[in-house]
Amino acid sequence: MARYFIYLSYNGKPYCGWQIQPNGITVQEELETALSTLLRSSISVTGAGRTDSGVHAHLMVAHFDFDENRIDCVQLQDKLNRILPPDIAVHFIRPVTSEAHARFDALSRTYKYYIIDHKNPFLKETAYYIPRQLDYVRMNEAAKILFDYIDFTSFSKLHTDVKTNNCKIMRAEWIKENETWVFIVQADRFLRNMVRAIVGTLLEVGRNKLSIDDFRKIIELQDRGKAGTSAPAHALFLYNIEYPESIFLT
Repeated sequence: MARYFIYLSYNGKPYCGWQIQPNGITVQEELETALSTLLRSSISVTGAGRTDSGVHAHLMVAHFDFDENRIDCVQLQDKLNRILPPDIAVHFIRPVTSEAHARFDALSRTYKYYIIDHKNPFLKETAYYIPRQLDYVRMNEAAKILFDYIDFTSFSKLHTDVKTNNCKIMRAEWIKENETWVFIVQADRFLRNMVRAIVGTLLEVGRNKLSIDDFRKIIELQDRGKAGTSAPAHALFLYNIEYPESIFLT
C-alpha cells in the first residue's frame, strides 16, 4: 500500500466546508469522487484539517492510499484538474512514507484573514469590507498577547471532540498588503472556528470597544461567550502547511 500527499487549493464559496457531511457538497467529497473515478478504486482522503463552510484554501494538504503499482503523480495531477470543478485545483502529488499523516505530521499551519476599508467589487468575495478606519496598531498590540498563552478555549467553537484546547502560536500580526489589511496567524494546530473568533475579537479592539487588557482577560476567562463575534468566513484562507522533509520519498 503506497501513500501520497496531494496539495490543492480551492474557492470555498460553493462548498459546505472541507469535510464530508450529509447535507451539502464538500471539497473532500469532490476530491474523493475524482480520485476514485481516475484510479478505478474506492479512494478516501484525509485532510490536514477542516475548513468551515465558505472558507478558502490557498493550500490544503490531504493524503490517500493506493494499493496498486506506483502512480504517475504528474499525470494524475493533470487528469484530476481536468475533471474537478473549476474552483478546486491540484498543484502536485508526492509519495510519502506509509506512516505519514496529513493532519498529525503537520509542523504548523498558517491562515490569512483579509480586510478592506473601501468598496471593491473584485475583492468582495475574498475580503471583509469594513467601511471605517480600524486601529491596527492597537490590534497588533493585542495580537502579541496570544504568544503568552496556550489555552484558547475562549476562541473555540463549543462542544467539539478535541481532547485539548492548547495551541502554540508562532506568528500573529496585522500587515498591509497593497490595498488590504491581512491578519497572519501561524500555529502548530487550530481549534474549530479559532481564527475567525480571534479576528472578530481583535476587530472589537480596533474599534476601541475592547481594551488591550480586555483582550487578555477574554483569553484567561476561557469562555467563548466573552469573546467577540466570529468574523465572516469568506475572507479567511488556509494559506500554508509545513511538514518535516523526512516523510517525503521524492
